[in-house]
Amino acid sequence: MNETPVRISDGPVVWGSDVVADTIRALGYRYIALVPGSSFRGLHDSIVNHLGNHDPSMIVCLHEAHAVAIADGFSRVANEPMAVALHANVGVMNASMMIFNAWCDRRPMLIIGATGPADAHKRRPWIDWIHTAKDQGALIRNYVKWDDQPTSAEAAIEAVLRADQISRTAPHGPVYVCLEVEMQETALDREVKVPAVRRYAAPDSPAASADTLKRVIDILRTAKSPVLLFGRGSREIEAWDNRIALAEALGAVVMTTMHNASAFPTEHKLHVLAPVGERPDAAEAELLKGADVVLSLDWHDLAGFLSARCGGSQTQTPAAATIMHCSLDGYLANGWSMDHQALAAADVRVLADPDSFVAQLLAEIRGEGSWTPLATAADAGPHWALAAPLAPDASLPFNAEQLAFTASAFARDRDVTFARLSFGWPRSASRFTSPLDFLGKDGGGAVGTGPGHTVGAALALRDSGRLTIGVMGDGDYLMGVNALWTASNLQLPMMIVVANNRSYFNDEIHQERMAVQRNRPVENKGIGQRLENPAPDLIGLARAQGFEGGEPVTDVVSLRLELEKGAGIVAAGGRYIIDARIIAGYSDK
Repeated sequence: MNETPVRISDGPVVWGSDVVADTIRALGYRYIALVPGSSFRGLHDSIVNHLGNHDPSMIVCLHEAHAVAIADGFSRVANEPMAVALHANVGVMNASMMIFNAWCDRRPMLIIGATGPADAHKRRPWIDWIHTAKDQGALIRNYVKWDDQPTSAEAAIEAVLRADQISRTAPHGPVYVCLEVEMQETALDREVKVPAVRRYAAPDSPAASADTLKRVIDILRTAKSPVLLFGRGSREIEAWDNRIALAEALGAVVMTTMHNASAFPTEHKLHVLAPVGERPDAAEAELLKGADVVLSLDWHDLAGFLSARCGGSQTQTPAAATIMHCSLDGYLANGWSMDHQALAAADVRVLADPDSFVAQLLAEIRGEGSWTPLATAADAGPHWALAAPLAPDASLPFNAEQLAFTASAFARDRDVTFARLSFGWPRSASRFTSPLDFLGKDGGGAVGTGPGHTVGAALALRDSGRLTIGVMGDGDYLMGVNALWTASNLQLPMMIVVANNRSYFNDEIHQERMAVQRNRPVENKGIGQRLENPAPDLIGLARAQGFEGGEPVTDVVSLRLELEKGAGIVAAGGRYIIDARIIAGYSDK
């Protein structure tokens, strides 16, 4: 719950950190997630005693990694950045994995750091020395869009304004401003103003040039079997509706991916296959090999995706279809990280925000008035979602597949947001009808992100009427479980479902592969992987953070009952944990 301070100062701004706090408020930040630290004690005081702990309100966390994960989860829903405060170099090091994950996810985020006195003569013995770095931003510079370390109040205002502008400019990403402690704690002997922040706002998302738009329209006009690949996109309902309208206007087959948040209704007749998973599928290969035009709208790893399904090897023998690729992602490529993936072949490169470009295409097609949608394979018969089983089969072993079908059936007639879905979730259980039904994976392949992402999503969805559920593996849950305390502290309604196979099972698969390759005993694949002796008490850990929970479930019927019970508790404003003890294994569906 947000804590309200007493006797807040309503006098003039007198400290360096006060103007930084005023700037953060003026930019519209609602929250700042943090673990308290002495390096930003000045800013902390300013938020409490100068701003009254609102706009932004403090989101107190038990670990810096959770603070960043919560901000990441919040932005996945809200389409706006949250602020985060990190304590000195040690806080940045704690949070660095989650910052990298936010970078790979292209999430906007304003990270405020701090360092000890730049003047060594003013450092406290021992502690200020170890919490001071000459270039603290170097710790994360390779996976933030921009960083700065201002040393005056005026420079700090400008740094925060610039950081906010850069973070909100597409392609989005985290930014870092490190505040020197003396700047924060020095009384001002001059007037320092926060300017009208609207004059420093981010620009509109870039659209395609007229020439590029014409080239794409000309190619689409003559296409016989086009495929639209919807990748990254916003949660705005207008953008969602535009994607549907474009596909229908073209009569083009649509593909989406489980890597990204829901971008198109999966049961639409043009979404002829289940969302793309981690492994290639024969039906996907057949569809893509038959396409004469592929329009990629910020599709993740386009080159790897096409080569895995169309044969060949990326740059050596790229797909034969005419490829048009709309993305701004190239602006963020650097030599340190390979998150930009393989280099995709493209006949037309569209340097534009994908949602803006979809709106442009739709306006152009509607403006012509004579565009006739193509007849597509979608008109030939039932598509995957109508044929695929939705109801779980209680006669089958209780595994990841049965858990997913049970959860999917439960969510069918409810407004549910899946903040996360566990590894091995079957594609055929992915029934998404709105942009908030699924918020995507962790793009950086980080660990322990699931709880924090779910808490952040629940914060953004508070009072929306939607039920926030995070479905995650036991390893992910255990690494991030302390993030749940923040949900209880804020009284956020939400539910966690743990797909508990009592193992780091993904690595069992890798060990099995090694054993087969080297002709060694496959039976040893679980050594060093199993979470047993003792098995962690997943429900007990959540209860310690303020959640309610029943007994572990081991079958479909019990899971269904627990989901209903949990939904009632969440509807009343509570938090619920379900330990679903499944047998190990992943689904191929």
